[in-house]
Amino acid sequence: MSERSVAITGIGVTAPGGIGTKQFWSLLSEGRTATRRITFFDPSPFRSQVAAEVDFEPMLRGLSPQQERRMDRAAQFAVVTAAEAVEDSGLEFELVGPHRIGVTVGTAVGATTGLDTEYRTVSDAGRLELVDHDYAVPHLYNYLAPSSFSAEVAWSVGAQGPNTVVSTGCTSGLDAVGYAAELIREGSADIMVAGASDAPISPITVACFDAIKATTPRNDDPEHASRPFDRSRNGFVLGEGAAMFVLEDTGHAKRRGAHIYATIAGFASRCNAFHMTGLRPDGREMAEAITVALDEAKVDAGGIDYINAHGSGTKQNDRHETAAFKRSLGTRAYEVPVSSIKSMVGHSLGAIGSIEIAACALAMEFDVVPPTANLRTPDPECDLDYVPLIAREQKVDTVLSVGSGFGGFQSAMVLTHGGGSAA
Repeated sequence: MSERSVAITGIGVTAPGGIGTKQFWSLLSEGRTATRRITFFDPSPFRSQVAAEVDFEPMLRGLSPQQERRMDRAAQFAVVTAAEAVEDSGLEFELVGPHRIGVTVGTAVGATTGLDTEYRTVSDAGRLELVDHDYAVPHLYNYLAPSSFSAEVAWSVGAQGPNTVVSTGCTSGLDAVGYAAELIREGSADIMVAGASDAPISPITVACFDAIKATTPRNDDPEHASRPFDRSRNGFVLGEGAAMFVLEDTGHAKRRGAHIYATIAGFASRCNAFHMTGLRPDGREMAEAITVALDEAKVDAGGIDYINAHGSGTKQNDRHETAAFKRSLGTRAYEVPVSSIKSMVGHSLGAIGSIEIAACALAMEFDVVPPTANLRTPDPECDLDYVPLIAREQKVDTVLSVGSGFGGFQSAMVLTHGGGSAA
């Protein structure tokens, strides 16, 4: 494999609390939360009734009525967010051979929102055991096949190169970007539009997480419901959203004078082969992914300036990754600042890994570590520097971002500062 370096030159974000990268960073840097009582449907029958919803109007974001009808909500997020990333990159795609431009989109649950809506329609809200397909949206197959997400993005940007959907649960967003970077490194593409999108806030998703008590029942205080690493945490807050990036060979970016947000220096993924939802308390597999990513990046533990934690707000996860940081970084784990943005934008399943990459790139851009909102009484077993409540200004040149997903997936990415303009 060649030693081609991969740069992030364009960022797009659709997240709770505001659409667009500027609004997203404003929310994080100010430590505000975007969690609220669910408004998409009546949540009263459910144990957990809070979520981090995106206020999204397709037509106001440039989608046509036909696109809105054809695409599931998560696919709409992906297309709109990719457009922002492409515009931000300043790259003239028409000057690049279309076969050298690829697309990779991560998603954990695909078109859950669309499928849920269509089932209620064709079954007359569950009344009919034998459903009537005549009532279904004409493009129902697009909802069934997650590959429609990457196809829609490819059509929107004119990409005719490698096209892939990555679905590895809650690490999908990290894995999709990591895979895209590898395609550039190996020479299969020069430009990749990569990221992830999920819109899981639907009755079926809420019911599933209710069944395993993974989400918080703190319904009386939605704003403070997501509490990663806090002694009083009792589950995560479901979210939705997307983040997409323009990735390109660093040499190409420099030649055209692009603004480089970050370089993807290292990436690794492991599986614990242990339990569908359970985690080993020693964090061995996440620690292994971190170690391999650091080795690929040629960065030692002392070189990490900030860790973007998975930080879901479940007792099992928070203790697991705390152990993983100690196992992989040694005493440095006690010195490097850590935070979880899920405290502010919720857990958007497959999308969150990409949303967190955007947060990491912006942390380096502005030399600010986003805080862990609602962290007031740390769990004694989570005894690292979790940057509570207020953002911290400091030099940020190298960031470690990690993810953990159902199925035992553990991923880690190392990002280094892009240095601004490459001219």
